[in-house]
Amino acid sequence: MTNTENYFKVGTIVNTHGIRGEVKIMAITDFAQDRFKKGADLFIDTKQGRIPVKVQSSRLHKNMWLVLFVGVTNINEIEKYKGDDVYIEGTARPELEDDQYYYDEIIDSTVVDLDGNKIGVVKEIMETGANDVWIVQRDGQSDALIPMIDDVVKSVDVDAKLITIDALEGLLD
Repeated sequence: MTNTENYFKVGTIVNTHGIRGEVKIMAITDFAQDRFKKGADLFIDTKQGRIPVKVQSSRLHKNMWLVLFVGVTNINEIEKYKGDDVYIEGTARPELEDDQYYYDEIIDSTVVDLDGNKIGVVKEIMETGANDVWIVQRDGQSDALIPMIDDVVKSVDVDAKLITIDALEGLLD
C-alpha cells in the first residue's frame, strides 16, 4: 500500500460484476453518489502504487456501487484490483458544516463519558436515516450503539480523536 496522506478512502473493490469490466465497490463515504458519479477522479491503491482512474458510469445495486472506469472494457483489465481500496484526493473533500464529520474523522476515536471514563473506540458507523449511529467497541463487553444526536454527543475533538458523550440511562446496557 502506498502513502495515503492527503488521500481519503471512499471504498473497497470487493468484486467484479459481469464481463464488461464493472467493479463492485463497498462505499464508506457519506457522499457515495458524488464520489462515484460520471467523471469523478479516483485512485486505486495497489501493491504497485496508486493508479488514477476516472468514473465512466456508476449505479447502486444491492447496497454496492457498480462502477465502470474510463478505458476499461472487460473483466480481465480490472480483476487484478479486487480487494484494493479506492481513494479521493484530500482536495476533493468539501468543507462540512459544524457538527458534521467525515467517517475517517470519527472511526478509531476514543469515546468517554462526561467524567472522562473510557467507554470504547468507534469501529464503525451505521446510517439509519434519522441519524448516524456510532458502533463503539468496548473491552470485555458487547458493542455500544451511540446515536449521533445532541442529547448524547457533547463534544467531538477531531484532532485528538476524542468524543465525549452523556451516557444517558440505558444507553450502555
